[in-house]
This record gives sequence, C-alpha cells and structure tokens, in this order.
Amino acid sequence: MTYDRLVCANCAAPVSEGRCPVCRANRERLQQEGFFAGLNPMALIALLAVLIAAVALLAHQTA
Repeated sequence: MTYDRLVCANCAAPVSEGRCPVCRANRERLQQEGFFAGLNPMALIALLAVLIAAVALLAHQTA
C-alpha cells in the first residue's frame, strides 16, 4: 500500500502531507520499505511458484 492514500489517525490528514510527527514517522517508514514488504508470505510463495513454473515451461519448450 502506498502512503498517499492513508489517513492519519492522529491528525486526520493524509499521511503524505506529513502534518504531525506520527504522519512523518509513518511516511518515512513506508518509504523505506521495499516492493515486496507489503505482500504477505503466501502471496510471495505463490509468486515464486508461478515464476518457477514459467521457467520450467520455457526450458521444456526450448529443449
């Protein structure tokens, strides 16, 4: 999830504006997280399985 859609529970402003210390801290934390940080472990396992299946399919077709 991106922080531009979040609303701060402390000041009721968008987190992306960083109006209060809570907004600024959460905005900083969200900016530091990587792309895969928001996915749950089962989604990562499913993504990995799809990638392995695609590679296996491509290897089988070229052999």
